[in-house]
Amino acid sequence: MSAATLIRIVAAVIRDADGRVLMVRKRGAEVLQQPGGKRDAGDHDDLHTLARELHEELGCTMRRESARWLGRFSAPAANEPGHLVEAEVYQVCIEGSIEARAEIEEVRWIDPAMPGDVLIARLSGEQILPLLVDA
Repeated sequence: MSAATLIRIVAAVIRDADGRVLMVRKRGAEVLQQPGGKRDAGDHDDLHTLARELHEELGCTMRRESARWLGRFSAPAANEPGHLVEAEVYQVCIEGSIEARAEIEEVRWIDPAMPGDVLIARLSGEQILPLLVDA
C-alpha cells in the first residue's frame, strides 16, 4: 500500500461507568467510529493530537495521565474509499461534558458486547470493540 493511500490517525476509547464506549459520527458519514483524528504539524505526540481532537470535536478535556495505549490497528477507511486507516488507539479518561462540535454530527454510547443495529466503521467494529468486551 503506498503512502498516499495510508491515513494515520490517533483514536480514543472513552468508557462510561457502565462500560459503554463513546462513538461519533462525522457530518456526511454513515458510520460510527472512535473519536480522534490526524496529527497536525504542531502536535508533539499522539496524546497531544488526541487531547486537541477531543477538545475540538467534543468540547471535553482529556486527562493525559489516564492514557493507556491499546495498540496500532488498521482497516479500510470508512469515509475515504480506496484508503487504509492506521490508528494508534488509547483508552483515556475525560473531564467535562460531551457535545457534538466541529465536524461531529452525532455522539452515541455503545455497548461493545452488543452494539445493536448501527453502522460501525470496520476499524472500530472488527478490532477495537471486540478488545473491550469483558475488559
